[in-house]
Amino acid sequence: MSKVPTSPDATVSSETPTIKLDQLPASEKTRAVELPAPAIPPSTDTKYGWLVVLGCFFALMLSIGTTTTFGVYLQEYKLVEFPDAASSLLSWIGTLQFSMMCFFGIGVGVLCEHFDTRLLSALGALVSGLALVAASFCNSPWKLLLTQGLLYGFGGSLLYITGLTLPPQWFSKYRALATGIAIAGSGIGGLWLSTATRSMTNNLSRQWALRITGLVIIGVCGATSLLMKMRFKPEKRRKIIDLSVLRDKRFVLLFLGAMFGSAGYFIPYYFMPSYAVVVLGKNSDWGANVSSIMNGTSIAGRVLMGVLGDRVGSLNTLWAATLVSCLSILILWLPFSGAGTFFAAAAIFGFFSGAIVSLIPVVTANIFGVRRLPSVIGLLMIAYMTGGLISSPPAGAMLDKYGHGKDFDSLIIYTGVLLGVSTISQTLLRLIISRQLWYKV
Repeated sequence: MSKVPTSPDATVSSETPTIKLDQLPASEKTRAVELPAPAIPPSTDTKYGWLVVLGCFFALMLSIGTTTTFGVYLQEYKLVEFPDAASSLLSWIGTLQFSMMCFFGIGVGVLCEHFDTRLLSALGALVSGLALVAASFCNSPWKLLLTQGLLYGFGGSLLYITGLTLPPQWFSKYRALATGIAIAGSGIGGLWLSTATRSMTNNLSRQWALRITGLVIIGVCGATSLLMKMRFKPEKRRKIIDLSVLRDKRFVLLFLGAMFGSAGYFIPYYFMPSYAVVVLGKNSDWGANVSSIMNGTSIAGRVLMGVLGDRVGSLNTLWAATLVSCLSILILWLPFSGAGTFFAAAAIFGFFSGAIVSLIPVVTANIFGVRRLPSVIGLLMIAYMTGGLISSPPAGAMLDKYGHGKDFDSLIIYTGVLLGVSTISQTLLRLIISRQLWYKV
């Protein structure tokens, strides 16, 4: 299988073509001598690239991992501190965290092409950490909305976008693997931070849990930000935001695939633990076990899907993983109500669905080139944000209206449809790029 770059800078050469001076017209010789030689970016697949991956791993582990622990805080807010506050109001604190990370990520993607990403990630560590420290002193829901929700979302977006976009720049042969390892940090963060947060709230307090987490983010992400160097020097452009990509059919299809894929991705993580308790009759601890199974298999899946993506093509792997994720929902979860098939569906979905998160940046880099990656990823954040809005809220409404809180069939079908539409979008994108069956892309 041979791979042909789909954009001029999709594969960046480490050599600059030279033109002999005697081949230039006389009027151009003086100008050619005065011009400095173009800067050659560092080579790909180097040892330093793996240091960048390490920095991105910690950035994603703490930024995304912190958002996944909000359920612990939500329980504390609802049961202890604000029992009279509406659950929907308190839930908006966690919703704002990820939504604002995506919203501000649009602008952060542009900033990454104009400023040093090490400074941006250090600023993100400082702002997100101080946001949690400030939230520890808040005594009302609306103050938590501003600090733990909005302000943290802004700081987290600086860590999130740099963590997503830097690994693909430093690798060519191992691009998908490197990106998968970095994004696996978010899954690992979700595993240990939830347990650590619960332990801190039980043994110390909610306030000290926020303070300690904030200080850890400032210290760890502030230190590892020194590793998060962009491979290319920031360029000065006439257009601050290049919207020409919006007219590209490939981007539109990638956007739709990411939007519907992310929407279908979140629902099982939110509702499978409840299904184990409500439908299967397991105790509440089994809900946590389901989350552990999905997060654990997701970590392995993101790394192994990255290895496969480097061998057969990132888009090919993404398409196959999304298809299997869809089938695990419609073939294993929907028609069966036994514990065995349910846990099999959770494990299979967790393993393959990780590619929906980890391979989108790699596919974007391969199609549009690594130089444009930050701004294109920034625009794709709109897809992730929209995917979040059409994910759990409609699914939860279906569960209440049609399932009366106990019948999950409508929710499961909705999840399968979302993943199916994402698979169709990726299929059309693949056909536009090449109709050859074994083409590596």
